[in-house]
Amino acid sequence: MRAHEAGTLHADIGHKAPPWLRAPRDVNDLVPALWSGTAKKSAEGSLVVGGVDLRDLVAEHGSPAYVLDEDDFRSRARAFRTAFKDMDVYYAGKAFLCTTVVRWVMEEGLNLDICSGGELAVALRAGADPKRLGFHGNNKSVQELTRALEAGVGRIIVDSLFEIDRLIELAAERGLVAPVMVRVTAGVEAHTHEYIATAHEDQKFGFSITSGAAFEAVAKVNEAAELELLGLHSHIGSQIFDTSGFELAAKRLIALHARVSDELGVDMPELDLGGGFGIAYTTQDDPADPAQLATEMTKIVEHECRAYEVEAPRISIEPGRAIVGPAVCTVYSVGTVKEVALDAGASRTYVSVDGGMSDNIRTALYDADYSCTLANRYSGTTPTLARVVGKHCESGDIVVKDEFLPSDVGPGDLVAVPGTGAYCRSMASNYNHVPRPPVIAVKDGQTRVVVRRETEDDLLLLDMGAE
Repeated sequence: MRAHEAGTLHADIGHKAPPWLRAPRDVNDLVPALWSGTAKKSAEGSLVVGGVDLRDLVAEHGSPAYVLDEDDFRSRARAFRTAFKDMDVYYAGKAFLCTTVVRWVMEEGLNLDICSGGELAVALRAGADPKRLGFHGNNKSVQELTRALEAGVGRIIVDSLFEIDRLIELAAERGLVAPVMVRVTAGVEAHTHEYIATAHEDQKFGFSITSGAAFEAVAKVNEAAELELLGLHSHIGSQIFDTSGFELAAKRLIALHARVSDELGVDMPELDLGGGFGIAYTTQDDPADPAQLATEMTKIVEHECRAYEVEAPRISIEPGRAIVGPAVCTVYSVGTVKEVALDAGASRTYVSVDGGMSDNIRTALYDADYSCTLANRYSGTTPTLARVVGKHCESGDIVVKDEFLPSDVGPGDLVAVPGTGAYCRSMASNYNHVPRPPVIAVKDGQTRVVVRRETEDDLLLLDMGAE
């Protein structure tokens, strides 16, 4: 294989599928593990989600569009709440947040994790109980901390000594006591992309356990009359498929928990192990279900607490992607299809759609893999290995690197990509001044716009030079 100066996505290997990708027996079939629970193909071959035919959805709302399966979202939220019945479950709002999702989360008995003033504003607008909110962030502003204090947020996760001082001052000015958790770095690197692994030492989050910074931060919080020390918080990464990383992190966290008890005489009541539970984007992914995760993580915590002879604190976790990721698919319209000649007589089929990296940056940012299916009709043709690309002026604007699509896919067809609920709309941009797609909730054959489509007028409203 010859290297390409523009990167591996442009190397002369496009005519070969990656090792994990197999040609389907029937190119029209869905792989159930990749889709929301209500997704199915109709007799005509169109994709139906939540009882809604995506042909009808696109006719009414246009494309591209994020399609949010309400029943699937609620079912996954409920599965975590049931499996982790003796723990607190915080939905990680950074995965995807809007007022409708906040209400669903609250109604299903989950708490909510936020990490910006904007996410706090959405939660409060939705009527969330502030005591059920946890506020993350490595650089929370004075304004954000002030709003969190005045709203009565249930836990503020501090990330630096400067922030602790800032919070003490703000709480004292208001005569309040701020409930605080201390974000610590456990030194565990999850088996994931470097940019989304967050617990190794050389990164911006948390206080290092190894260096002693974490103990110093806990002691500082404990000494402040304006702060209530709730416990330790950790997050080891994202898209994690087993609990081995959590096991090592828990061992180090509980060792620190025990040291705090011994040396400071404080029994912290809580411990947050974070989230990062993976989902299936393609057939190469094999995530654990919530019940399995709960069983294994409970055993880990109980074992470590026995080993250090401490009473088990109240455990919390923070699933985000594992709830909303599979609950959403993105539907696109095909604009052009072309064969591109490669080296050694090979070729690649490029299927261009009406969205791209502005609505799903993950392929370009993380080299993420996705699947897709023809969503508007049945095809009796043979499968062809295709690359689904966007409309943006960027060679890395790739939605699905490799997937088998019908060889007769063409302009006007619909292509749907599963697993786009997490970090797609929430990381969307207006690159090339392309308006962001809507989020359309589907349930029982009905559609409901929960986030409307942006328009060119929306873009121009921010341009102060416009007349």
